[in-house]
Order: sequence, then C-alpha cells, then structure tokens
Amino acid sequence: MQPEINNALKVLKNGGLILYPTDTVWGIGCDATNREAVKKVYKLKQREDSKALICLVADDRMLKKYVKQIPEAALNIIDITDKPTTIIYDDAQNLATNLIATDGTIAIRIPDDDFCYWLSRKLNGALVSSSANISGQPTPKSFKEIAPEVLKGVDYVVNLHRDKICNKPSSIIKLSNSGIVKIIRE
Repeated sequence: MQPEINNALKVLKNGGLILYPTDTVWGIGCDATNREAVKKVYKLKQREDSKALICLVADDRMLKKYVKQIPEAALNIIDITDKPTTIIYDDAQNLATNLIATDGTIAIRIPDDDFCYWLSRKLNGALVSSSANISGQPTPKSFKEIAPEVLKGVDYVVNLHRDKICNKPSSIIKLSNSGIVKIIRE
C-alpha cells in the first residue's frame, strides 16, 4: 500500500487528479485546498461547480481544520455510525473556495479505509472524493464499470482493490449549527 500512497501523494501535491478506492465507491480525488485541482474534477465530471463535492479527512482532529464549529451531534454520529456517513457542516474554512457550497457548507466524511486514512494523513489535509463517473451517469459499482473517459481524465489510478464490488454511496446528513438535522441521502 505504501508505494500507492506515495504515487498518489506526488500527483496530489502537483495539483493532479487521482482515481482511488474509498470506503464506499471509487472516487475522483484531488487536494481539497487546491482551487485549480478542484476545477479539474468539475471539468472531468462535466458537473456544474455550483454542485458541491464531498471531502474525506483522516480523523476528527483534521475535521476541525475545515469546519469552524462542529456540532456535538456530529461527533456522536461519527462515533456510533456503522455505515459510511457524510455530514454537511456549516461554516467551512481552509478549503478551495470553489469546493465550498454557496451557503458556506461543506460535506465531509471520515472514511473507514486504511488507504484513505493514510493518504489524507500524509497529505496532511482533506481529499476531494467524488464518484468516478460523468455527472448524471450511474455510479460505477466496480473498477471495471468506470468509463474510459474518466480513466483517461485522471493523472494517476491507484492500483488497489480493483476487484472490490462497491457498496452504495455514503449516507448524507446535514447538521446545521442551529440544531436542525436533515437527512439528504440514506
């Protein structure tokens, strides 16, 4: 796994895109603080930049770097959930501005995946994680289902877990600082 982390890290630090396995589906990723790299993700996915992307962080300590105020409920959800859960937080900070939604929110998940954990730790920051498909197309359930234009559009394809059949995407919950909880995707 270490050589794959090193290869992916080199690409991320140079503003490139990677295709990588996550705890849910294969993702298109980049350094979440690099505005130009985030633009490349939107372009590859043929997605409007008004539609927000998800980020992955290694742990709740890293989460604090990107969210001004983490609701107590979020930490409880992170601790007790047994399935991948992305939380949308108010008051995003220290991320590429084109990654933050117009209302100032950001969607972040702490994945239960060794590769994602170590890649985020070594990068010392958040990773963009958007499903490995063109916007509007079905999310691929395996590496074999990823469209050729996506494979050609990234700078590096991680050579791990290519035989894995992916589960569905993560659940998404919006937790506002005012205490309102909204389930976006189960």
